[in-house]
Amino acid sequence: MRQTNLTGESAEYVRAREELRQAEIELMRQRERVAGLRRGLPLGPVVEDYAFEEGPADLQAGDAPTRTVRLSELFSRPGRELIVYHLMYGKRQTEPCPMCTMWIDGFNGVAHHIAQNVDLAIVAAADLPALRAHARNRGWTNVRLLSAGAGTFKYDLNSENAEGEQDSTVSVFTRDDDGSVRHVYSAHPRLSEDIDQRGIDLLSPVWHLLDLTRRGRGDWLASLSY
Repeated sequence: MRQTNLTGESAEYVRAREELRQAEIELMRQRERVAGLRRGLPLGPVVEDYAFEEGPADLQAGDAPTRTVRLSELFSRPGRELIVYHLMYGKRQTEPCPMCTMWIDGFNGVAHHIAQNVDLAIVAAADLPALRAHARNRGWTNVRLLSAGAGTFKYDLNSENAEGEQDSTVSVFTRDDDGSVRHVYSAHPRLSEDIDQRGIDLLSPVWHLLDLTRRGRGDWLASLSY
C-alpha cells in the first residue's frame, strides 16, 4: 500500500519508504512478542502490604492529618492489576525529576482511559505537602499520589538506594483472592551498562513523536519549564 498520494516521489524514495514500512512491521511484531513474554511471566512473590500516606488533593503544610493506605487497598476491585509509577522526588532528590514529571503529565491526560482496565498510582519519597504542591503546579488532577518516604517500598523495589538517591521505575502488581499482593514486573531506564536511558521510553509518546522526524530525539531532555 502506498503511504501517500503525493506526486513527485522519486523511485529511490518509494523504495526506501517501503523498506522502512517493512521494518516498522517487524518492530510491531517484536513489540507484540515482548508484550507476550511480559504477560507470560510466572506469578511473582507475595510482597509486604506496604503503607503509604495520602491526603486531600489540596494538602498543604498545617492541614488536617493525612491517612494511611495500604498497597492492597490500591486495587479498586477484584481481578484488577495495579501499575505504580515511582516518581523521583524526595530524600536525595530535592527537586522533582523533569523526566518523571513529563511522564506523569501524560498519565494525567489519559488516566480516565487507563482506569477502564487497571488501577494506577504515583508513589514518591517526598512528603505530601511537597508532592501536592508539585501536582498543583502541573495540573495533575486525575492521578492518585502517595508518599512512601517513611517506608521501604521504594528501596525494596529498587527505585531508591540506601543513600536515598531516587530512580524512575514502573512496577505492576496483582492481588490474590486472599488479599495478598504479588509483584509482577518492574522496569527501570537502565537496561544494561551501555543502555542507560531507554528502558521505559514506551511510557511517553514524546520520544516517539520526535522519532518521526528527520532530526529525531537527538540529545533533547525534558525540563520543568521552557
